[in-house]
Amino acid sequence: MASPLEQFTVKPWVQIDVAGYDISFTNSSAAMLATLAVITIFVTFGMRKTALVPDRWQSGVEMCYEFIAKMLGDTAGPDGRKYFPFIFTLFMFVLAANLIGMVPWLHSFTFTSHIAVTFAMATFVFIGVTLIGFITHGFKFLSFFVPHGAPWYLLILLIPIEIISYLSRPISLSVRLFANMVAGHTMLKVFGGFVVSLGALGGVFAVSAFLPFAFIVALTGLELLVACLQAYVFAMLTCLYLNDALHMH
Repeated sequence: MASPLEQFTVKPWVQIDVAGYDISFTNSSAAMLATLAVITIFVTFGMRKTALVPDRWQSGVEMCYEFIAKMLGDTAGPDGRKYFPFIFTLFMFVLAANLIGMVPWLHSFTFTSHIAVTFAMATFVFIGVTLIGFITHGFKFLSFFVPHGAPWYLLILLIPIEIISYLSRPISLSVRLFANMVAGHTMLKVFGGFVVSLGALGGVFAVSAFLPFAFIVALTGLELLVACLQAYVFAMLTCLYLNDALHMH
């Protein structure tokens, strides 16, 4: 692998062409299916035998359930409870995708490192939340862009700022996840290259390869934390956007 960025290349595994459109099954597609499989197995087998005293597997599922339920209740209130299945699915999907991308030697692919994927998810959230706002409040939802109590002569400036801020939500939501995944995996690959290069030189250089290797170990722990944190941030911001749609100001 000549470039640290080559790990983000989408490679076709099964070539499929339909009416001139390339819909090949790629490493990204395989990673998405693996993510869905992991989530399904984790939740299904964790809850197959619900017990009063849960085992570790059931405790893990219940911990995720209670964590998302509390986060949704704290941010969107009781009105947001009916959207729990979507928030839970979104959180688990991003979390599993980030963690699977950290598994070495299994040709794992971090598809959340692609802006096309993260922007598609963020756009879906943005459109859904906007529709919920209009369904809940009708055209009164447009008052969301009018800061309450602002003088009328400032509205000419404030309303465009509020609209631009609102429309930038999918961009900020997608870029935050995409950039963190790309930066972390690139750093791991760069320092991995240092270890291999210094080890190949032998002698004193081979001994000095311990330093970048120790940094890789520390960086891997940091990346695992970032993988979980970014899933939390993505779900948390979605809950906040949902709260705006339900309660506006």
